[in-house]
Amino acid sequence: MSAAIQSGGDLPLRSMLFIPGDSEKKLAKVAECGADAVILDLEDAVAPENKAKARALVADFLKQTPRGKRPTQYWVRVNPFDTGLTLDDLAAIGPGAPDGIFQPKTDGPEDVRRLSHYLDMIEAANGIEPGSIRILPVATETPKAPFTLGDFASAGLERLSGLTWGAEDLSTAVGASTNLDETGQWAFTYKMVRSLCLVAAHASGVQALDTLYVNFRDDEGLRASCRAARAEGFTGRIAIHPAQVAGINESFTPSKEEIDHAQRILDAFAANPGAGTVGLDGKMIDIPHKKQAERVLAQAQAFATS
Repeated sequence: MSAAIQSGGDLPLRSMLFIPGDSEKKLAKVAECGADAVILDLEDAVAPENKAKARALVADFLKQTPRGKRPTQYWVRVNPFDTGLTLDDLAAIGPGAPDGIFQPKTDGPEDVRRLSHYLDMIEAANGIEPGSIRILPVATETPKAPFTLGDFASAGLERLSGLTWGAEDLSTAVGASTNLDETGQWAFTYKMVRSLCLVAAHASGVQALDTLYVNFRDDEGLRASCRAARAEGFTGRIAIHPAQVAGINESFTPSKEEIDHAQRILDAFAANPGAGTVGLDGKMIDIPHKKQAERVLAQAQAFATS
């Protein structure tokens, strides 16, 4: 398991793989998926008539492998508040002590706070360490949500583990016929909320996870997209198919070249104590470069011990 490098002691999650909660076959393969975390889904991947079945299967699955013995982190995507199913989901899966709740269709920090209060009760009722069930909201799926992203930084949400964004539900909510532009890239609205989510996560000191890459057969495109996302500041990505996990993990892990360059930057500063800038390969390197180098080496060390 990866060592902690995120604020608040959270484990870095390069990949989070969705697993339909009503599929016994797919649940049985969790141990071999290779993802840093799985999201046991009770929401969109499950038809309404299968909600009760999924709830029971996921509850049993969590109980079968207690914390500390799991091959990866076990998160659960519950149904959103407006469905009236959230409390039923939590009551069923709570005794199994999931590592976290993946919260869909949040309007903002107050929805996360409300869920946190429910988790306070779940933990108390089941003898689970207080505050140990984390929350990762999808923070852009409703028309109201983008306007509250900046509020996460000052909300004091101790369970907040990260932020991610989504385009499909938002485009449906605003009546859009597509969320892509004529080139096949995200249209402006979705580029905007993606950037806001990224900045809000870093302002809050938590992980920033990019949304899913729909074409699970396009490994080359996935890797290119992940490398670009990491260069922007995203720390991981959601996966919708096991075939995507390896590409995501590799893309969000520092390469040997990055590690070597980061070490050279730190060595240059170490050789010049007290200096605010140093020269390296004909370029001036300053404190922001040093901080980024430290971050790269911390990530490399964390993933090397996972």
